[in-house]
Amino acid sequence: MYDKLNDSKTEVSTSRSYHYIIFHKPYGVLSQFTQESPKHITLKEFIPIPHIYPVGRLDWDSEGLLLLTNDGRLQHHLSNPMFGHRRTYWVQVERVPDLAAIAKLSTGVEIQNYRTRPAQVKLLSTEPLVGERIPPIRFRKNVPTAWLEIILTEGKNRQVRRMTAAVGFPTLRLIRVSLANIQLSGLQSGSWRTLTPAEITSLNQSNLRNGRHDKKDIATDTTTKIPW
Repeated sequence: MYDKLNDSKTEVSTSRSYHYIIFHKPYGVLSQFTQESPKHITLKEFIPIPHIYPVGRLDWDSEGLLLLTNDGRLQHHLSNPMFGHRRTYWVQVERVPDLAAIAKLSTGVEIQNYRTRPAQVKLLSTEPLVGERIPPIRFRKNVPTAWLEIILTEGKNRQVRRMTAAVGFPTLRLIRVSLANIQLSGLQSGSWRTLTPAEITSLNQSNLRNGRHDKKDIATDTTTKIPW
């Protein structure tokens, strides 16, 4: 299931240089390479690059931006909530949240004995331009839906879904559209690409702004040949 942009026959360097990949994860794909059951669809069916690992994760029923790398220090800084990197989600919910619900989401809600950090939450005035999900979400004939943009600085297990459920608006569809300064825009579902040198530099600067005190910069080696 390699997409046509990423020919699996293309030779990929297996040197020790760093790889930085973003993948538009489809619904139903596990954020791992190990297939624990024949029924599971995993990253290995899309990405033919060895020895890279997801930075954080997306649940199997979530979609969108997944960053993968073999740079362990970058993984630590982007995954650790103490550094407060922003994660932006487009969230389709059942019914239309009112101002009270949005205020609760913004200030923090209790989920499983944990109060979420303050978040940036807004109701989108128009439906975002996203492709149809396969399979499609469930629709109830007389129940409207709405889209929220939610920006978090933490990533607890199934946090967004639990947050919207806590204020009475269950999540129907969840798409991560950015992580730190990296954007999903223009990448089709099931496709991947390498980060540009400018994007790697941006991540490096983001780490510095968020408390990175060591002197090791993220590698910007552009000699590794990975197909786009």
